[in-house]
Amino acid sequence: MSGLFITFEGPDGAGKTTQLRLLADKLAERKHQVLCTREPGGTRISDKIRELLLDPANKEMDSRAEALLYAAARAQHVAEIIRPALLANQIVLCDRFTDSSLAYQGWGRGLNINTLCEISNFASDRLQPDMTVLLDVEPKIGNIRMSIRCGEQRDRIEQEHNVFRERVCQGFRELAQIHPARIVHIDANKSINEIHKEIWIQVERLLAKPGGGHTGED
Repeated sequence: MSGLFITFEGPDGAGKTTQLRLLADKLAERKHQVLCTREPGGTRISDKIRELLLDPANKEMDSRAEALLYAAARAQHVAEIIRPALLANQIVLCDRFTDSSLAYQGWGRGLNINTLCEISNFASDRLQPDMTVLLDVEPKIGNIRMSIRCGEQRDRIEQEHNVFRERVCQGFRELAQIHPARIVHIDANKSINEIHKEIWIQVERLLAKPGGGHTGED
């Protein structure tokens, strides 16, 4: 049996980190080996790239440079952390993955979706999640949550305008329609406990499938 790869996606303020941790605790209670990680980041090199990407001082960053930096961080992350964990039969929970690149740099920045897919496939060595949990929250609510969480101390992406946030949300929703077998679309305007219960129902179904998972390759 090989590991499972579950990603958490959604706009800023959707509650991804909270729900990832709740799921990790639930899986650990049931004696599963769980690895929690995030993008951009997860490795020493990827964390360095994260600093460049999210630093508010880098406002002049070109959209193509941004997309390639995310891909570079992902390539290192997959090679060094994610794939080895899956081959070791662990359940990998990742806060963001390729869908974020498509939603943010594709729908958000207006870059070509097909080109971004090619870049992401190259960076990830065609690794795909077994399941993606999409937490869908209205941009205004997400903005309020971010203000409560971090006040004015927002990173470069979190400082983007409302129109950008709306485009990103639309991108995630369209991705859910394109990949209904993989992406579990959840209303993140609900309470934390309600959302967690919905996620757990879907994960239990995934765990019950023959083999319990695969390495995430198409």
